[in-house]
Amino acid sequence: MKNSKERFSNRVDNYVRYRPGYPHEVAEVLLDQCSLNEHSIVADIGSGTGIFTRQLLSKNLLVFGIEPNHYMRQAAEEMLSGFDRFTSLEGSAEGTNLAESSVDLVVCAQAFHWFSYSETQKEFNRVLKPGGWVGLVWNQRKMQQGFQQEYEALLREYAPEYNLANHRNSPGELKVEFFAKNTYQTYVFENVQVLDKNGFLGRMQSSSYTPSVGTPEFSRLNSSAEKLFKKYEDRGAISFEYDTQLYLGKLKNNE
Repeated sequence: MKNSKERFSNRVDNYVRYRPGYPHEVAEVLLDQCSLNEHSIVADIGSGTGIFTRQLLSKNLLVFGIEPNHYMRQAAEEMLSGFDRFTSLEGSAEGTNLAESSVDLVVCAQAFHWFSYSETQKEFNRVLKPGGWVGLVWNQRKMQQGFQQEYEALLREYAPEYNLANHRNSPGELKVEFFAKNTYQTYVFENVQVLDKNGFLGRMQSSSYTPSVGTPEFSRLNSSAEKLFKKYEDRGAISFEYDTQLYLGKLKNNE
């Protein structure tokens, strides 16, 4: 299985164009529950191409984007070049390169499941101010839909790495051990992408576990995905629906 810090190096273009954003309510909850203001410092860990970072910056927060992958980090720096409250750092969840007790809120959007669990908890405790917050965010596909069930079966059949990636720490398991007892809250928001065929295929290809373009495995996956799109499309588009989950709380040893 690929190194998690290099998994997306050849997916950056599709990631920028086709990955879903996050409902505006996520940032609103963070502002309200964490009592954030223009002086607050947020660390977006595993910030990737800056999709969620942009939403935080739009709230006039000071944001550090921490990303180990050069290509993802470069894409974020280009996209967010107009924000003077953004600082890009090479670093990881286990070693952020942030100062001790410097951050009011740590957020991880669609990234936490790749981190080394105990090392990350130690590092977050180091960089958070006393009483600081952690928010873990995921876009989870709505698996009750027929389209998503068939898409899931397609990935399991034609993307061998999906079965490995899909068995990493799930959001539901993570929150119990990572947060201090009785401190975290769970929020769920509706989220949807409306995608034409190119958008759907690009969304699929942005995932690190799908076969690389040009391989026989990719051809088989892409052909099956085109058939799936044709089955479910309505006037040339499909609705790719998610439950966006936010787990927000205090860490053990930093209540």
